[in-house]
Amino acid sequence: MKPGSRLSSLQFRVVPVFFLALFIGSQSVIAQPRYMQLSGEIVSPAFEGWWPNADGTFKLFYGYMNSNWRQQFDISVGPDNYFTFTEAGGLDDLSMDAYDFVVADQGQPTHLYPRRNPFLFTIDVPADFGTRELVWTLRTRDQTNRAYGSLKPDYRIDPQVISTEVGGNFGSLSDALRTNIPPEIRLEGESFRSVRVGQALSLAVRVHDPDDLPPPRDSRMRAGSNQPYRPPSAIVVMSPPGLRFSWTIYRGPAKYATFNPVQFKTYIDSRAYANSPWSPPYTVPTPPEEGRWTAEVTFNQPGEYVLRGIASDGSMFTYQNINVTVTR
Repeated sequence: MKPGSRLSSLQFRVVPVFFLALFIGSQSVIAQPRYMQLSGEIVSPAFEGWWPNADGTFKLFYGYMNSNWRQQFDISVGPDNYFTFTEAGGLDDLSMDAYDFVVADQGQPTHLYPRRNPFLFTIDVPADFGTRELVWTLRTRDQTNRAYGSLKPDYRIDPQVISTEVGGNFGSLSDALRTNIPPEIRLEGESFRSVRVGQALSLAVRVHDPDDLPPPRDSRMRAGSNQPYRPPSAIVVMSPPGLRFSWTIYRGPAKYATFNPVQFKTYIDSRAYANSPWSPPYTVPTPPEEGRWTAEVTFNQPGEYVLRGIASDGSMFTYQNINVTVTR
């Protein structure tokens, strides 16, 4: 080692730290405030990951992020909302139009709620899917965004990953969640129904959690308690464990549908008192007798709608669709 080389090395390390301190300090002066955008932002589709099915096929998980806190979108399956099977990298160019009505509809939503809607639907692909991609193209506010579904090893997930991504079980990383079985739903009545405008449509499902995992425990604050509200301290939003069920509008304009009782939100709305499992303070409902959840929905405009019932144990989700034709 040459004389003075250690000092030079120390100076090299200290000087950047000094300037970093100045930089950090300056941020308190020039930092820009963060705004809650109620409207005017875009929706980005999301590929959540995949896992193998028992029969050798594969399940791809999709969701989306609506950057708005209030604005919702209705985008029918078509040139602005479609799926495409392609070779790897085949649709990296966002200016390419790959709409094909034959494969465009893969069961994706057409009503897009605000904020993060993770693991919202799945698509099974064959055992020989290989390196191909199943791409979801979504266009909002004249901007095209795509989610690239593939079987890349880094995207393989399991129930624990899903729970972690949604802040399930208060953000627990328990290995027991790797084998978590999602709730089971049994629909009462037909999955295709017809109703008139203004006529209440009765809905009933039976829901149970076959493994009671994650184990239910008290929410952090019970409604009506004298405990003062405290804002969340974690960076990642979290939700409590416990069986729950809610209806949403999956396809069709939600503004024309009214549920009774009001259904809690199934998307990640973390604002206080927002009627969302990720919203403090939230109380996990006591399951009804024999696990039978009932509700009514009334439409004030004719059309074709898809209701989606979502059951959750706080970590995993199960879905049940009802197709509804609303006439005058």
